[in-house]
Amino acid sequence: MSQNSDRAIFFIDGSNWYHSLRGIGLDDVGRLSYLRICEKLAGQRTWIATRYYIADVGAMGSPKLLGDQTRFLSQLQAQDSRISAHMGRIEPRTTENEAAKELIRYLSGLKIRIPIQVYKDLVALGHRHARAKIFVEKAVDVQIAVDMVSMATRDEYDSAYLLSADGDFTPAVETVRAIGKKVFAASPGPCRRLSLSANSYIRLKPAWFDSCFR
Repeated sequence: MSQNSDRAIFFIDGSNWYHSLRGIGLDDVGRLSYLRICEKLAGQRTWIATRYYIADVGAMGSPKLLGDQTRFLSQLQAQDSRISAHMGRIEPRTTENEAAKELIRYLSGLKIRIPIQVYKDLVALGHRHARAKIFVEKAVDVQIAVDMVSMATRDEYDSAYLLSADGDFTPAVETVRAIGKKVFAASPGPCRRLSLSANSYIRLKPAWFDSCFR
């Protein structure tokens, strides 16, 4: 196989990737050039596609969030025709608020006297927030895993670059490698499971991104 016949596809776990970038204090994440990132990571391999996976934030009901996401994805795909966006979904969930429950327990066992109205207000506050609404990303990880495996099976690439630090992708990585493809995981964050299952785990330091801004 010649160098140029090593076809590389990038699979980006958008949420995990973003939070890993923020975790190393990277400024101006929105100015990153994914054209430069992919070319830098691919090296002598032939970069043929980048697939960016993210949940559609429309269900969260925030026009600002939706507008920011729409602008980001538009700018992302405008960088190069090989870059595409693939959408999962956001689902609301109701969960127990442990902080509110702890507040109610604390007040019920309080040994000192506090103004009665303050006590009532705090208890009411605890009950009002005893259950909280959260939003959960769905279908994104599944899409990435299925696409990595199915595209490997169809011989659409030789090397996969997984931009994520999520160890849940380990079974997909191992399956892709069993098919005969290479997998390189890359992220600013650590992931022991991926470092053990991928051909290589590339830990990206802040300085690595210096040449990757638009």
